[in-house]
Amino acid sequence: MSRIGKAPIKLSSGTELKLNGEVVNVKGKLGELSYTLMPGITVEMEDNIVHVKRSDDTKGQRALHGLTRALLQNMVTGVSDGFQKILHIFGTGYSSEVIGPWLKLTLGYSHDILLQIPAGLQVSTEAVPRSKGTRSDFTSIITIKGIDKQLVGQFAAQVRGCRPPENYKGKGVRYNDEYVTIKAGKAGSK
Repeated sequence: MSRIGKAPIKLSSGTELKLNGEVVNVKGKLGELSYTLMPGITVEMEDNIVHVKRSDDTKGQRALHGLTRALLQNMVTGVSDGFQKILHIFGTGYSSEVIGPWLKLTLGYSHDILLQIPAGLQVSTEAVPRSKGTRSDFTSIITIKGIDKQLVGQFAAQVRGCRPPENYKGKGVRYNDEYVTIKAGKAGSK
């Protein structure tokens, strides 16, 4: 048995899961998500506890068993608590701003980058005053919130990909908990 797949999913109060044939709908206080089950995977529910079952022990079914259970757990967590990613922008003159359905990034290029915010996500930005004498302080914070874990992570990766952190000055966009090792510069001849 898959260790992940056989773990039960506990529904919190205010969260309900409905089965419509092969479609699983999860509804909570923050919204509603749905997922279509793969062939050979079934879902059973009893007393606010959900169990994911598979039809046989083939390698493909074992993989889908754990995947389906993880996706359903993420759906339950998303509609009850939600997910969020925090990005920090490092660099002089770098900034971010939300303009309607767009995220505007100024990252040292000759042009600003406009990214359309996907439906279902809330994006907010905050400018941070820079301290004098330190070059590693971040200048802007981007917070991405939503109920779909995959969508939140994908948009955060897209924003980070516009200017990944570089290793010499640490400038760029990075995750809140990401650590960048700063390399020593070129040593001059003596």
